[in-house]
Amino acid sequence: MKMMIDLPEDLLVKAKVFAAERRTTLRELVVQGLKQVMDAPQVDDEKQRKATIRGLLRAMQASNTEPMVPLKREGIYDR
Repeated sequence: MKMMIDLPEDLLVKAKVFAAERRTTLRELVVQGLKQVMDAPQVDDEKQRKATIRGLLRAMQASNTEPMVPLKREGIYDR
């Protein structure tokens, strides 16, 4: 099926060169790219967001509040 899309000129030039270097067509490049994007596993944004928040909450509730490196008075207070 034919269709028309508007691409940025610099992207079109790069895509044409890329296709020519691989001895393929621009059409085939677009088909392969669309298939790759549509076949890729989708990240569940809500699930990822909740996992991140859980991790942050656990870190905030940590009972170990000791610094990871020894601190000196000069490093804590500005003079």
